[in-house]
Amino acid sequence: MPEGYPSSATDATPASHPLGRILVPRAPALVAGFREVVWLSPDGEIEALSPDEAKARLMRETAMVCHARATARRLDMAGFAALDLLELFAFTRPAKFCVPTPRGLAAALGLQAPESPAEACVALVTAARALLQELGQETDPNARAIAETAERAGWSWGPAVLAALPSTDSRRAVGLRAWQALDEWQERAPSPPPGNDPVRPEEARQRLAALLGAHAETRPQQADYAAAVADAFLPRAHPDQPQAVLAEAGTGVGKTLGYIAPASLWAEKNQGTVWISTYTRNLQAQIASELDRLYPEPAQKRRRVVVRKGRENFLCLLNFEDAVRATLSRAQPSAPLALIARWVLATEAGDLVAGDFPGWLAELIGGYRVAALADRRGECVHSACQHYRKCFVEKNVRAARHARLVVANHALVMAQAALGGLDDGTVPSRYVFDEGHHLLDAADSAFSVRLSGREGRELRRWILGAEATRSRARDLQRRIGDLLEADEDGHKLLVEALVAARILPADGWHQRVAEGSGLPGFESFLSLVRQQVLARSTGPDTGYGLEAEARPPIGGLVEGAVRLAEGLDRLSAAMMRLARMLRKQLEDPENPPDPTTRQRLDAAVRGIERRAGIQVGAWAALLRDLGEPAGADTVEWLALDRFEGHENDIALNRNWVDPGIPFVQYVAQPAHGVVVTSATLTDGEADPILAWSLAEAASGLRHLTASPRAARIASPFDYAAQTRILIVNDIPRDDLGQVAAGFAALMQASNGGALGLFTAIGRLRLVHERIAPVLEARGLLLLAQHVDAMSPATLVDIFRAEENSCLLGTDAVRDGVDVPGRSLRLIVFDRVPWPRPDILHRARKRVFGGANYEDHIARLRLRQAYGRLIRRADDRGVFVVLDRQLPSRLLGAFPEGVPVARLPLTEAVERTTRFLDDA
Repeated sequence: MPEGYPSSATDATPASHPLGRILVPRAPALVAGFREVVWLSPDGEIEALSPDEAKARLMRETAMVCHARATARRLDMAGFAALDLLELFAFTRPAKFCVPTPRGLAAALGLQAPESPAEACVALVTAARALLQELGQETDPNARAIAETAERAGWSWGPAVLAALPSTDSRRAVGLRAWQALDEWQERAPSPPPGNDPVRPEEARQRLAALLGAHAETRPQQADYAAAVADAFLPRAHPDQPQAVLAEAGTGVGKTLGYIAPASLWAEKNQGTVWISTYTRNLQAQIASELDRLYPEPAQKRRRVVVRKGRENFLCLLNFEDAVRATLSRAQPSAPLALIARWVLATEAGDLVAGDFPGWLAELIGGYRVAALADRRGECVHSACQHYRKCFVEKNVRAARHARLVVANHALVMAQAALGGLDDGTVPSRYVFDEGHHLLDAADSAFSVRLSGREGRELRRWILGAEATRSRARDLQRRIGDLLEADEDGHKLLVEALVAARILPADGWHQRVAEGSGLPGFESFLSLVRQQVLARSTGPDTGYGLEAEARPPIGGLVEGAVRLAEGLDRLSAAMMRLARMLRKQLEDPENPPDPTTRQRLDAAVRGIERRAGIQVGAWAALLRDLGEPAGADTVEWLALDRFEGHENDIALNRNWVDPGIPFVQYVAQPAHGVVVTSATLTDGEADPILAWSLAEAASGLRHLTASPRAARIASPFDYAAQTRILIVNDIPRDDLGQVAAGFAALMQASNGGALGLFTAIGRLRLVHERIAPVLEARGLLLLAQHVDAMSPATLVDIFRAEENSCLLGTDAVRDGVDVPGRSLRLIVFDRVPWPRPDILHRARKRVFGGANYEDHIARLRLRQAYGRLIRRADDRGVFVVLDRQLPSRLLGAFPEGVPVARLPLTEAVERTTRFLDDA
């Protein structure tokens, strides 16, 4: 019997424990690998099973596991009944995080970390005992009420949880109706405009020193960076000429605290708000955690710092109530809803994505189920909702209006700018854009026009609701019908809009369009788009997206576009007439609406006008332009979106050739101060003038009337001593058998701690299939994006925590990895990361460097990936490219002085082992 395993199936707390005996379910525990599965019986017997043997047992017995969905994926099973320790953790510690592995559970609970699969099985049982024992201290009566509901739903942990929980008076418990226990937000007076006191460089240095503390390591580069960024916090001297700073800070400079110093000082001196924007929601969380230094008191931090996200990231209480009532009305309570109810009662912000809702919990419940609980279709009824005063989105928006620092993401900032400003009609006056090398990606998405089947179907759903299907979708009639009950003309206008919306794609449009039998209007036009893409696409058919130029059009495409534009004009006109009718009620001086009705009317008018004027109007203009010559600033193209061979959308697109133009026009110019910063603004180009010119172009700031101030702070790391760069020259990059062998050999040489980066999903999957058993035999955990049933963020969390694990991923993983220490000591790129040679790339090549554009992008990608390797002064790592065709001109991406060697795989393995062993 393994040490630490409970001596009986009803392992108890000590007799002296005031809670008495804590019952642990008498169940086996399982940890699955690719070749072998370890099974711990209830009697303490350890067995090594084949995957097939494990699958057979799981069909008969309910075992303790960690992350049942990932385990099922690893065993190639559709699913199985399990006692998932992560579910028990989510119930016991709602809104708390742990790394979703046996080792991660042990760390979160203060237990001994397992070192082998057998010990991991023991850790699962020990963790179950610890969590159940912790539940014995629970004082919230809602816990028992929720557990009773979950137990009736058949939750595997239900009986054990109810046995562990103390008896409480649950008569006042809200149970699944968690919304009843939430506090309401309180309205506050608008803030006055901020002042114009400058932040001087020396003041920024002093603020930084105060943030770091007296005993912090001295980093002169960080102080220089803070002083340089302070220029963006000077008063603006001319309209439409912000104080702009373009600042590159090498890895290790400490740019986050470097820009927080002047930003926070400006916000305090001027009683204003600085918006700090980064690329991803996970990076938002990292910045927010750094702000603990500025506001160590949690209550003060909640007042001064707000992590701002789009409403699609938050739990919609109305959707949650609808889901709860649906399950209760069918007398079929839901265990996942019980876990969500526990979280609702504990969450700080109600954020379902990269907040305090664990990513692995969404994976266990099902991403589509969790997404359905957010407002992802713009169906919010605003003040008509009975939860309006408790709404998480409203709380977030209102808190941001009075915060000193708002931590946002590029997508939200761009979307707000495209729609005309913040929710209250104002525009931020000071921005810091971190991860500035991604800025134009977000601008490209926000300021493009996409007329597609899916977007047309979403608009129809927003107007007409879910037709002939069971859904919680709320149509326009339900959202505003009562506002027009006494207005016969208004009711007629509503009916006109509902009728006009029937030109939009209906349910089943995919199949009808593919069969060439699309309904007249939108669907028939999509059939022609699909025909042109299939006829004209010249790229390789990989089972993923196809595209084609919009011009010259096939026969009937322009005529179909004009007919659809006319139908959309009718829809837009009907919606705008309806909006004007609602606005009359808003502006009625003799019978003004009450405050609640005013808010509803205002929200309805803005929603209708936005869709009619911006979305539908842009679609109609795009359709009419198909018959005209191409413009100089935009490019139109057709797309057939597919995933693994299955078509999922058809689209006509219009993108800016240079997205920096709308970014500057709608975001940068109206601001008073803008910082764009990154560790990789430049690509390592030997000519510094050209390198900085490319950085200005890639940030969009070249379109300002005055050039931004430039700051370039080098990394303090000794890359020549801390890293090696190896280019393997005896593996053909398109022979995936040899490529897989190279990955396996190098990852064994580093004994894990390896990140494998791929330029295509198909290559990643094929390599994973070949190397997973090899690495498992060496005791190395292999994780993989697009293979494991986990999000990239969850995979990175596990990779960071498991020092000898390996992770395979594509660009999403490359951009999201921040792993200091030995957990990342080897990066292997499968081949040179050239840009995809698509229609957009060809159009942009002429304005972003011409013949050097491909090299510029490839150098940046290599530079960004290499930058993940060294995050601390004592880190050490090897960067390998398995592509002998890597041109020497791209080596400028790497720091000067770092040894670069072209060599066979066997020598690369030997050097990797020797260099890392020397550490």
